[in-house]
Amino acid sequence: MSLDGNPSSDLPAEPAPEASAATRRGKSTAREYSEAIVFAVILFLFIRVFLFQAYRIPTGSMEDTLVVGDFLIVNKFLYGAQVPLIEARLPALRDPRRGEVVVFSFPRDTDRDFIKRVIGVPGDRLRVEAGEVYINGEPLDEPYVKFTASRRMPAAHRQPNIFPDGEGNKDFFPEILVPEGKYFMMGDNRDQSDDSRFWGFVDRGHIKGRAELIHLSFDERRSPRFSRFGQPIR
Repeated sequence: MSLDGNPSSDLPAEPAPEASAATRRGKSTAREYSEAIVFAVILFLFIRVFLFQAYRIPTGSMEDTLVVGDFLIVNKFLYGAQVPLIEARLPALRDPRRGEVVVFSFPRDTDRDFIKRVIGVPGDRLRVEAGEVYINGEPLDEPYVKFTASRRMPAAHRQPNIFPDGEGNKDFFPEILVPEGKYFMMGDNRDQSDDSRFWGFVDRGHIKGRAELIHLSFDERRSPRFSRFGQPIR
């Protein structure tokens, strides 16, 4: 009863059953969309952090295997993905192998990512003579390597490089033993690559993943290179 004596004249009217059902359906649909978006974001972050990540090639140090403007998919779970915010990694399926193209944190600035090819693995004796790599005394078969003018420099005019801080010719490198837990990286474009010949080994824990395939590629005019789309990285 109301204060003016009229029975229930100021009580709110109950919504019609149809309107109430429509409101519930609207809230249910909005909730479903919100949950789907949250799930998609969580799934994307999980995939990016623990499984696969996309990278873009900014330099020519891996030509002609990878060229500027290639976008790569990198497999992170193969070597054991880094768990964010803590010094821990997920269990690896296996260690990196010689010949694989990998992404890693640059030893002199771990906020930067580099991409090179694994040339020396733990226990290898490695040297470079006149541009040719020798592993445990045997020449390494490298069909992926690209050389430029310095490759054709007469041997008498070349000077040995000094490991790991030398700025000498890249065609000579004294024999070294790759320590346990370390890897020796080199770019496929040998005369245009800043790599382990100059700044040393890469720690196993700094290797983030193996490059699997080129999913997109654009030239300097932003025109797509369709022939490179979906190309696996060997």
